[in-house]
Amino acid sequence: MPDDSLVAFVLLAANVILSLMAFAQGRAVYEQLWFEPFKVYRNERPYTIITSGFIHADWGHLLFNMISFYFFGFALEATVGSINFLLIYFGSLVAADLPALFKYKNDVNYKTLGASGAVSGVMFGYILYEPLSRIYLFIIPIGIPAAIFGVLYLVGSYVAAKRQFDNVNHEAHFWGALAGAVLTAVLNNDAIPTFYQKVFG
Repeated sequence: MPDDSLVAFVLLAANVILSLMAFAQGRAVYEQLWFEPFKVYRNERPYTIITSGFIHADWGHLLFNMISFYFFGFALEATVGSINFLLIYFGSLVAADLPALFKYKNDVNYKTLGASGAVSGVMFGYILYEPLSRIYLFIIPIGIPAAIFGVLYLVGSYVAAKRQFDNVNHEAHFWGALAGAVLTAVLNNDAIPTFYQKVFG
């Protein structure tokens, strides 16, 4: 593990450990840690807007998020520094859940969990610095330039959030990604010039 990616390692480990605890102990842990807008809006367990980002529904959910985080998070921390990386990660995590807080504040049944919002933010921070790097998907054998993938990701997340044909919180993906890009640009003066130079220079 590189010394300049220590925070990314700790965050990855925390996700794995807390998710494994939830898997082992079941609903009792989930009820303490998952994000319920109905309760948070009424100032009950406000901490869950953070803790919900460190537990996952199942092994597939955990592995997908952590593999994605591994490929983007370690590189981003090495580029922007540990403090800025922390701000991007947690800023994206919170921003990803805020829309749900107001949209579902009166829905007693709505719950959400997972690091997807934070991971999306980290991924978009990475894209600002490496817009021409290739991103590979399981269903597409050809690498997609990161900048193009980012546009497709936002469009896909937006459409999926509007149609809501599954149980995935696509809004968290969308807003987490946008927050990650904005935070990266605000915290690092070289992010936008780097993106522009690599794409157009």
